[in-house]
Amino acid sequence: MASSASTTNHHAKMSLLNRRFVVVGLIVLLIFAVFSEAEASYGAYKVKVINEFPHDPEAYTQGLLYAENDTLFESTGLYGRSSVRKVALQNGKVETVHEMQASDFGEGLTLLGESLFQLTWLQDTGFIYDRYNFSKFKKFTHHMQDGWGLATDGKVIFGSDGTSTLYKIDPKTMKVIRKQVVKSQGHEVRYLNELEYVKDEVWSNVYGV
Repeated sequence: MASSASTTNHHAKMSLLNRRFVVVGLIVLLIFAVFSEAEASYGAYKVKVINEFPHDPEAYTQGLLYAENDTLFESTGLYGRSSVRKVALQNGKVETVHEMQASDFGEGLTLLGESLFQLTWLQDTGFIYDRYNFSKFKKFTHHMQDGWGLATDGKVIFGSDGTSTLYKIDPKTMKVIRKQVVKSQGHEVRYLNELEYVKDEVWSNVYGV
């Protein structure tokens, strides 16, 4: 989030996904950023909805990713309601769920190998879960300003913290190995949020746009 005082605005962050369905296909991603020697480049894409699927209307979705066999992994937010879930794409059934502590606000999520990496809002901590057994998890500390979005290319993790900075993170140590400010026409693109890795590009939506 932009600030700790903007919890109400935070509730609109993923409003599209809080309706009764999840759109899977061309997700609403407004910018992409690529690490380069100079600065990360910026571009905009339009979106076309190609399908709709049932989804828990009470889930405050913060992180969402597609795995094999029509399986979704989802991170939900809000204090006292945050969780990590395994969800069946076709019918929206929550097959497995891990309820987080009331003091944790679930945020971005990514899958690397057999592990799910999850951030928490307004903290420098997150969790790593066994994708097959959510009861097996451990806590980690990261070095971003906040926890917003995560993505991976299968080797490293990319992170966002609501600023204009895109982070490259070592998944073994969770230490930042590189960071890059995303700019468009010389101006910083702030509020980088949910991340996806698509064909050698890191895509992000911009919160509030």
